Amino acid sequence: MTTQLQFAQQGQITDPMRAVACGEGLAPELVRDRVGQGTIVIPCNPNRKAQRVVGIGLGLRTKINASIGTSSDICDLELELRKARIAEAEGADTLMELSAGGDLDRIRREVLAATALPVGNVPLYQAFCEAGRKYGDPNKLDPEYLFELIERQLADGLSFMAIHCGLNRFTLERLRKQGYRYGGLVSKGGTFLVSWMETNHKENPLYEQFDRVAGLLAKYDAVLSLGNGVRAGAIHDSHDRAQMAEMILNCELAEIGRGLGCQMMVEGPGHVPLDEIEANIILEKRMSGGAPYYVLGPLPADRGAGYDHITAAIGAAEAARYGADLICYITPAEHLALPNEDDVREGVRATRLAAQIGDLAKYPERRDLEKRAALTRRDSRWAEHLDLLLFPEKAKEIRASRMPAKEETCTMCGDFCANRKGMELFSDCIGPDKRL
Repeated sequence: MTTQLQFAQQGQITDPMRAVACGEGLAPELVRDRVGQGTIVIPCNPNRKAQRVVGIGLGLRTKINASIGTSSDICDLELELRKARIAEAEGADTLMELSAGGDLDRIRREVLAATALPVGNVPLYQAFCEAGRKYGDPNKLDPEYLFELIERQLADGLSFMAIHCGLNRFTLERLRKQGYRYGGLVSKGGTFLVSWMETNHKENPLYEQFDRVAGLLAKYDAVLSLGNGVRAGAIHDSHDRAQMAEMILNCELAEIGRGLGCQMMVEGPGHVPLDEIEANIILEKRMSGGAPYYVLGPLPADRGAGYDHITAAIGAAEAARYGADLICYITPAEHLALPNEDDVREGVRATRLAAQIGDLAKYPERRDLEKRAALTRRDSRWAEHLDLLLFPEKAKEIRASRMPAKEETCTMCGDFCANRKGMELFSDCIGPDKRL
């Protein structure tokens, strides 16, 4: 199969490229060129006919990923399908199906049928789950089964996969020699892969046979997202030698994968102090040749459990500002429990707001809606103002629950409305260019 990357390198503009260009207000030729350079990816497995076309990368709106999935403690397919639909309704751009309990093939296929979003996963989850069920020990996983499983999942219609190709014995040696980790290992797939490597005294097959991995993804024109298996789970581990060793390898593999015709994306941390986020993104972009960067959070503090959607939103705004391309949401349940429907809703909303804040700094020319919202608020044109907001229904619900005595004001200020008084005082000197 010819991939979007290969079509672009041949000078062809495909329907998905046109759709991305139209949605982003860009020239199709620009999108084609960036897809050809590998700085934009379009996850669009053709085995799945009815899915939304989403571009991720340079010059595009920062995209939001929502993750769902069962666990060994809570396995409720209907709950996961509701969460998938909520994520889509709330404005997520992609969805990761990360189940680790129940009939994993059925769950994946029903999630794919329940949403139009491009869906990704971490194939190691199912591989180790099934090895554990079959042999009583995930470390008895047969690597050949892992490759068979990757293809089976792609054939179902997954459009991107997080695969831990950059975690190898060199990476583990860095971890061992540095002798400490405040946050330990926090990636499920990465930790079980480390266990497999250590128990079997073997190299990571996903690294050893990287060409095979990239070939499978290219066969279905799916995006290979290079997983962050030893990402920092605490801000004190940020940019330690183990994390940096994996990041360097992932950036090298991104370049190799593009040479094999596969669309490539790099994943990043994790827990990162606010003052290190910019440097992290600069490093990824420089070392990978501008590959789209998929960041998990990042969380700039470790003590926010219960409100980690806010912790992560602060980090995500910075990440988007400095060039992150896809941000995985964090919900209020992070570090505490499997998310429910309300957690998914709040996680998507917080991350959308964070991405919007970052994009306003990254693309100053795209601030017109902010100006219109400010002007309608100033002029007390409430109906128009509320419709311009990022979350209009929530804003209308709050206002309706506490309506003011005078409709042009709100109950925060009432008779002491600063906007109304300001317009009275200065209406004669506000020029027509400052009115809608």
